[in-house]
Amino acid sequence: MSLWKLRLYMVGTLAVIIGVSTLGFTVLLSLLGSLSLLNLVILVAFFNILQWLFAPYLVEMMYRVKPADPVEFSRLHAIVERLAARSGIKTPTLMIAEIPIPNAFAYGSPLTGSRVAVTRGLLRHLELEEVEAVLGHEFGHIRHRDVQVMMLVSLLPSLFYLLARYAMYSSYYAGWSREERRGGAFLLISTVSMFIYFILLLFTLGLSRLREYYADQNSVMVVEDGARKLSEALAKISVGTWRTMRRTRTPGFSGFKTLFISDPDRAAQDAVSVSPYARSDEELVREIMSRRLTTFDRLVEIFSTHPNIVKRIRALRGQM
Repeated sequence: MSLWKLRLYMVGTLAVIIGVSTLGFTVLLSLLGSLSLLNLVILVAFFNILQWLFAPYLVEMMYRVKPADPVEFSRLHAIVERLAARSGIKTPTLMIAEIPIPNAFAYGSPLTGSRVAVTRGLLRHLELEEVEAVLGHEFGHIRHRDVQVMMLVSLLPSLFYLLARYAMYSSYYAGWSREERRGGAFLLISTVSMFIYFILLLFTLGLSRLREYYADQNSVMVVEDGARKLSEALAKISVGTWRTMRRTRTPGFSGFKTLFISDPDRAAQDAVSVSPYARSDEELVREIMSRRLTTFDRLVEIFSTHPNIVKRIRALRGQM
């Protein structure tokens, strides 16, 4: 998938999200009144900003993240500095996450600055050139300010969801006190809000998947032979995650999985067609690429933050 197509799709998706939100606010303002809606907007925005500022500390606590020792990880530090220069960003702080699954993620806030973390599992399962491609992807997220963009976009569906819950409870209590007319108005507001929330959620998830493709392209641009290295890395991450979680009974990592380069909760489905026998990295990639996508696969992807692994590798290899 070319960069201009990705940019066109992202602009179109953002336009739909903004358009649906504006229409929804217009309708709900007429039903609910501006003061109540404004209070809710301020409240939701306040908590989202707090989450953005302090989420890095929670991420580091959940995933046992610590700064990468400059001596032990000297080669990684050199890669980080080189890729940051090529990506045109300030060098982020390199971190190590003490979790067994192979993965990586970029995160940060004005309080912490930009940080990029690789897991112990990633260093164990991948070759250094593949780790470099993964870091190129994560630098794409930093370069494109994906944490900030997705935080702002995610604010809109969460606002309508809370509004739907508020109106639903208000409808219940109004009906209980026999204020049927008022209860009916709240019920209508709740229904409209929940419908808008669902539509916005689908488009927000779609935008998240597009930005994963976009970050992949950054790796292709800043890493030599990046398409091959990243496709091999993604294939080995999926298979390695599935085998690690099956062998060690590692629990899911749903809390901040949107940050990861690959959704660990999808690893079993992504690796389902891969035979357990040893093979070269290129054979592993070809085997995943040859998998036929079913209607169920396409339906599941609609509700996912990450692209289907088959489509993602095909896009890297120019087969989409």
